[in-house]
Amino acid sequence: MSTTPEWRKSSRSGQGNNCVEVATNQPGTALVRDSKLGEASPILSTTPQSFAAFIDAVKSDRF
Repeated sequence: MSTTPEWRKSSRSGQGNNCVEVATNQPGTALVRDSKLGEASPILSTTPQSFAAFIDAVKSDRF
């Protein structure tokens, strides 16, 4: 298992660099960062369950 986060961004983000990236290859952790800052970005760490609930809420327009 890789200890280096494997960052990816949504296919819906297009060619722009104004989005968030997520890394889910870390056991028990979902990492989120600002793509335009890259390696300099602060990293939000949460549980995979909390991240999935957040994504579900966004898709359901509950914000």
